[in-house]
Amino acid sequence: MTHSAQESRDDGGYLLDNAQSEAGIRFDALSELFDPTTFRHIEALGIASGWRCWEVGAGGPSVVTWLADRVGPTGQVLASDIDTSWASRAAGGVIEVLHHDVGRDEPPVSGFDFVHARLVLVHVADRERALRAMVGALRPGGWLLVEDADPASQPLICLDEYGPEQALANKLRTGFRSLLAARGADLAYGRKVPRLLREAGLTDVTADAYFPITSAACDVLEAATVRQVRDRLIAAGLATDEEIDRHLASVTSGRLDLTTSPMISAWGRRP
Repeated sequence: MTHSAQESRDDGGYLLDNAQSEAGIRFDALSELFDPTTFRHIEALGIASGWRCWEVGAGGPSVVTWLADRVGPTGQVLASDIDTSWASRAAGGVIEVLHHDVGRDEPPVSGFDFVHARLVLVHVADRERALRAMVGALRPGGWLLVEDADPASQPLICLDEYGPEQALANKLRTGFRSLLAARGADLAYGRKVPRLLREAGLTDVTADAYFPITSAACDVLEAATVRQVRDRLIAAGLATDEEIDRHLASVTSGRLDLTTSPMISAWGRRP
């Protein structure tokens, strides 16, 4: 998801919709926070000219364009999402953009050297089917990299809760997590990924985790996220208008030392 549109849904649609105006702001902030970690892992897996890559739940274009640069004119990058309005801006050359729901649709093609999903599966209703589709799309020897959040392991957005501003931030984060859980998100999914990759038959499975303790990009991400879910927080009785306005003012002030949930990166190879 790159934090894509493949985010927790019920009959009301996706909680964090690509079509909303804040989506582009969120994509940029997520890229600033997590692209260096993602790119480090992909480089270590040996990405080279001519590789065929599938970016699942592409969301914004940053990972897609980086992959295209690495695979060169003889490679291929397939970017898929249920809402391709942002990823489609990168279409052309070796980049193909496809409307695709990884939790419901069959894999588009197979024989990929590399498949990647970031901040996607935690939100997909049929995670098991999605993971099976990605593994099945790999060529023998191909790599799968799954990077997903584990909010249950670190639920706070302000680790240092020393005053009322920080307490309010954590209250609103708890409310946001409640909205996610109500829509089927697995808030402990990240920790399961290494085991799930092994159970799917992958070898050489390895994992690590990353989360910033404070960052200007965290402030940007939080403000955009709260604005995006504001009405739902209020409708669910999880926050008031006044509390949200007060929190957004605190975020703007830069006093909060905001963090994120840990992003667990796990990778393995198809035998």
